[in-house]
Amino acid sequence: MGAAVARAQDGDEAAFAVAYRIVQPGLLGYLRGLVGDDAEDVASDAWLEIARDLGRFKGDGSGFRGWTSTIARHRALDHLRRQRVRPRAGGTERDVLDLPGRHNTHEEALESLSTERALELVRGLPRDQAEAVLLRVVVGLDGPAAARVLGKRPGAVRTAAHRGLKRLARQLGVDGETDTGVTNEASSTLGESK
Repeated sequence: MGAAVARAQDGDEAAFAVAYRIVQPGLLGYLRGLVGDDAEDVASDAWLEIARDLGRFKGDGSGFRGWTSTIARHRALDHLRRQRVRPRAGGTERDVLDLPGRHNTHEEALESLSTERALELVRGLPRDQAEAVLLRVVVGLDGPAAARVLGKRPGAVRTAAHRGLKRLARQLGVDGETDTGVTNEASSTLGESK
């Protein structure tokens, strides 16, 4: 991804599209955990800022993922602040926006339900745990990168992610009292923390 980001900084639109396709799914999952149904709108705002400021980015592919997560988090927090001040849209407008699309298939519905259920469980966690789990598991950041996004120490993020995953495991009925931990030892999803 680092090469695509470097080419995108030189104006290569196809390379920017590659970086977008790699980062967007995890970023959207992270935002869904923070702002729910408004995630796509917030992601759009974040990508506008990312595209505008791409020339100022310094780093590799992993750093780009963290940088985009930081921007998305700031846009999500701005969105949540605005929501507290401004009332939600009326029912009629909301009803039109919630009409099903033409391409709903059985598999898409099942995937959507399972994803929404998982994000609902994560949203039930304390905020620090929810954000740590989303950044580590959904976005795929390592401990130091997630810590930079959240403005915390890596150990604090590691602890919050661990506690959040243990709480989720208990909610799902998984025995969380074993010494093996919450995540699969063979999984590299969380990466190494230092």
